[in-house]
Amino acid sequence: MPRNISHTVTKEEEGRTILSLLRGVLGFSASQVRRMKENGGILLENTPAYTNQRVREGQVLLCRMEENHSSQNILPVPGSLCIRYEDNDLLVLDKPAGVPVHPSQGHFTDSLANFLAYEMEENRGIPFVFRGINRLDRNTSGLLTVAKHPHAQHLLSRQLHTGEFHREYQALVCGAVRPAEGTVDAPILDIPGVLRRVISPEGAPAVTHYETLEEGGPYALLRLWLETGRTHQIRLHMSHIGHPLAGDFLYGTELPPSCPGHALHSSCIRLRQPITGETIQVESPLPPFFSQLLQNAK
Repeated sequence: MPRNISHTVTKEEEGRTILSLLRGVLGFSASQVRRMKENGGILLENTPAYTNQRVREGQVLLCRMEENHSSQNILPVPGSLCIRYEDNDLLVLDKPAGVPVHPSQGHFTDSLANFLAYEMEENRGIPFVFRGINRLDRNTSGLLTVAKHPHAQHLLSRQLHTGEFHREYQALVCGAVRPAEGTVDAPILDIPGVLRRVISPEGAPAVTHYETLEEGGPYALLRLWLETGRTHQIRLHMSHIGHPLAGDFLYGTELPPSCPGHALHSSCIRLRQPITGETIQVESPLPPFFSQLLQNAK
């Protein structure tokens, strides 16, 4: 389905070129502008327009985007989806632990992308390209944002590592953390060909804030929020300070088989809607096994 975005020229914008508005005011990337030009998707007062045209106050600039193909390597497969929020530009999904986000070796048909492709293409009849914004490991549960079109993806990706895109997590870690709240500031190094990341002065900056919410026996429930979004950041930072996530086979210890993954949950996402600018906040309750482990340990 096409997505139309309109903009009424203000007095301050009079005399600017359409290209200036597209790139500077509306935030389109160069490739998006080129694609709309090729498809006749740039109109001024409902008339096809050139990007070097200058505009007048009160004129309406219409940008018409249309998705006419789907992700080639994502097979639509029926599966369980929990959509916590949806509008014309994005979705926020609630992912169970154990479900990968993207198809990969051994998981070509059971990923969240497969299930969402089926919902869009088979149930709604809409061509769909999977455009995930934030990343979640297979064994991490919780909220994941997906853009519905390239423009939303571009704008949300620009927000991702700023204060406009706020992510909070809850984690069950081994041991009582002291101090009970604080910050881990430790650079993370990605070694090519190695799954496990390491703390190293040569790594990329990584900052994680935490506070203790509850303690129970050998575990503590933490609330965490990030200034950066490095792969495995929370898992590695908690291990680095001596409190690995319960069930984290890579940086800590595994949980009993009844628990679906390491105890990390993406519990809250707050972002700026990329087109309207309004604030959107979505929350997800903790999976039951978090509380069960805490209560059983007391």
